[in-house]
Amino acid sequence: MAPANIPAPSTTREAVVVLHGVAINPRFTARLARFIAEAGYEVHNLGYPSRTVPLAELGPHWLAAKIAELGLERAPRLHFVTHSMGGLMVRGYLAAHRPANLGRVVTIVPPHHGSAVSDRLRSIPIVWRIIGRNLGALGTKPDAYWRTLPQRADFELSVIAGSRPLSPFGWCFLVGPNDGTVPESSTRLDGMADHIVLPSSHTLILFRKRTAAQAVAFLRTGRFAR
Repeated sequence: MAPANIPAPSTTREAVVVLHGVAINPRFTARLARFIAEAGYEVHNLGYPSRTVPLAELGPHWLAAKIAELGLERAPRLHFVTHSMGGLMVRGYLAAHRPANLGRVVTIVPPHHGSAVSDRLRSIPIVWRIIGRNLGALGTKPDAYWRTLPQRADFELSVIAGSRPLSPFGWCFLVGPNDGTVPESSTRLDGMADHIVLPSSHTLILFRKRTAAQAVAFLRTGRFAR
C-alpha cells in the first residue's frame, strides 16, 4: 500500500522521475515535468537535499528510499529525466540498484566527467555556502564522485548538452563548446544511446520547449528527434 497522501503508481502509465541539479529546486524543473506529463507519463518532480547530503549517498540511499516509498518499481516502466548533478545521482542509484522495470534515462547538461568550474570555485568560501558540500564532488580532481561510478552506461542513457554559455566561468575556465558550467566533452559517456547539443546555457536549457520535446522523444523511441 502506498504511503498516506502519496498516490500509488498507475498500473498502465509509465513513470518518470525528474531530478533537478545542485543548489536549485523542483520549481526549476516544473515546466519540463509538465511537458512530460502532458505527453502521457506519470511524473514525479522530486526535490532532494542537494546541498547537505553527500552525493555518494543521494543515489544509493535517498533516491532508492524515495522510489520505494512511491512504489515506482511497480510501474510498467521507470524512466528518469535529470538536470546536471541529478544525472550523477541516478547513475549512483543504478550502480547500487537495478529495478526490473528500468526504462530510459535522459541526462540534461550532465557533468559525467566533472567540470573544471567546480575545481576553480571550490576554494571560495562564499561559493561553498551557496552550492553546499557537493561542490568538490562535481569537479575533475581525484575526489570527484563520477570517478567512483561505472564509466560505461549499460542501460539506455542519453545526453542533452548545451553550447551557449552565459556564465563568465565558461569563458574563463572551460575549453571548447560548453554551457557555461559543463564542457560538452564532459557530458559524453561511453555506451550512451544518443547525444544532442542545443544552443542554450546550463540553467536556461530547462525552460526551453525544445529540451522537453527532445526528452520526450527519447523516452518514447530511444532516440532524439532530428
